[in-house]
Amino acid sequence: MAEYINIRGQNIEVVASDPANPTLGQIWYNSTSNTLKGGGVTTVGTWATGNNMNTARRLVQGAGTQTAGLGFGGYDGSTLAATEEYDGNSWTNSNNLNTGRFTLGGAGIQTAALAFGGAIDPPLTNVTEEYDGNSWTNSNPMNTTRNSLGEAGTQTAALAFGGGTPPATAVTEEYDGTSWATSPASLNTARIYIEGTGTQTAALGFGGQTPAVTGATEEYNGTSWTTSNPLNTARFQLAGAGIQTAALAFGGSNGTANLTATEEYDGSTWTTSPGSMNTARNSLGGAGTQTAGLAFGGLTTVYLAATEEWTGAGSPQTKTITAS
Repeated sequence: MAEYINIRGQNIEVVASDPANPTLGQIWYNSTSNTLKGGGVTTVGTWATGNNMNTARRLVQGAGTQTAGLGFGGYDGSTLAATEEYDGNSWTNSNNLNTGRFTLGGAGIQTAALAFGGAIDPPLTNVTEEYDGNSWTNSNPMNTTRNSLGEAGTQTAALAFGGGTPPATAVTEEYDGTSWATSPASLNTARIYIEGTGTQTAALGFGGQTPAVTGATEEYNGTSWTTSNPLNTARFQLAGAGIQTAALAFGGSNGTANLTATEEYDGSTWTTSPGSMNTARNSLGGAGTQTAGLAFGGLTTVYLAATEEWTGAGSPQTKTITAS
């Protein structure tokens, strides 16, 4: 007689530790914890507290991913050149920027990052530096000196836009790994403290001050900027992550209060997530993707070293299966 398992179904695997990357619907028995588990996905995005940075700061810039992040520059009562690397658990000090600054732009990954523009307290700068995973090297400067600007792209194909002194500018520049070229296309809405994400040919700019606080969102296709639907919560000094069709916006200020609100962009519209940051703050750094974001530093009434990790809806999740 045929057994049911040979007709339908399969053996449940017995393992001493949970699989590193379980697939949706996968079931296993953990013999160490004596629990039945399965692979699922998160239904609501959430922020979890991570280990602090070594140097508390605001107006810091970020690059990289949630498990290989980079934080550099900023302000803690004085201008900072400090650089730190995040491995998904803790922050490690690395070599300083050659030019300490805050409200700067940044792009790239932990082992190939770019820092540009910013303020040196008080003058602004157009200095550009490249990071190789160990040290910073000066490159050719931006054409437009500015701080509080938006950014996107990689070390060899970066985009800088907006910012100012103030007043705000709408100027856009493209970096090719050697030098900056001013794009004929300008933002439709000039602003400072704008946030950006994406690539050089598929970028997203959102939020900022005109000087009024704005939620204005624009998409760049490598040739022109197009106005899209605004953030649900107008804000400036916010952080972002992701790409043009799957972006994340978090934190910042609405001009009256610091924010915890998190929003997700699908290439057309922003949706406010039920998951909010644990610490309301402005002037923070950000990195990562829409489903795996990283937030660090910033300002409440004090300079922050606090780190938070975002797990977005739809991300893989291990669940314990119970009878209830």
